[in-house]
Amino acid sequence: MTFGNTDSSLYLLFGAIRQHSTVALSGEAADELFGGYLWFHNPGDVQRDTFPWIVDSDDIVRRVLDPGLVEKLDLPGYVDEQYRRALAEVPALTGPASADPHERRMREVCYLFLTRYLPTLLDRKDPDEHGFGSRGAGPLLRPRLVEYMFGTPWVHKTFDGREKSLLRAATADLLPLSVVQRVKSAYPAIQDATYDRMLRTRFTALLNDHNAAVAPLLSLDRSLALLDATDNLRRAECILSLQDFLTDYNVSLTI
Repeated sequence: MTFGNTDSSLYLLFGAIRQHSTVALSGEAADELFGGYLWFHNPGDVQRDTFPWIVDSDDIVRRVLDPGLVEKLDLPGYVDEQYRRALAEVPALTGPASADPHERRMREVCYLFLTRYLPTLLDRKDPDEHGFGSRGAGPLLRPRLVEYMFGTPWVHKTFDGREKSLLRAATADLLPLSVVQRVKSAYPAIQDATYDRMLRTRFTALLNDHNAAVAPLLSLDRSLALLDATDNLRRAECILSLQDFLTDYNVSLTI
């Protein structure tokens, strides 16, 4: 079983779609191409010297790992190396826009999302689709459109001060005004309190199982802290997913 409230809700969504159709149109890449994510519009995220979607709260999972393992892994160093490598790949901006620091940075940010963030979403979606024998067609993923939008100046993508400005304008005569002007909302997460109780039960059992495959990787004291708050508890999903991966694929670890 895949753990993660968005993964689980996506799995259920494809199950519901399959009851009516084997193919559904997907809007994947709309946020990456047209600047839909809040990260694009938050100066602090844009100027952060790393991937914009990496925030301090991501350290919560790392902090539950065994300190010796964390030192060996050097995850911050790995992330920084991958970030620098990605920046070095960004095609140079030419023309008048190249003199604008904000345009140059937004070109980098768009590239990061297209090449590093979007693939994780597509990888997440494919198993859920195939699990139900369905398929999600992504018209926005066509190479010519991706290349065109990547080359479009950021000032044009946000000409009216909103997210997805060009996409809204391009579909204004095709969709109801209520849809065109609708405020972006995040992908729905599971709201049922039963889900949180299930996480707490499974994670507590995992921490009490000293023979669990993931046990050698964890700091027990730090892991217990994840049970204190719902936000942290949701991050326990990562540990549970790792446990399931190690068990399902019979992975043996040498630390």
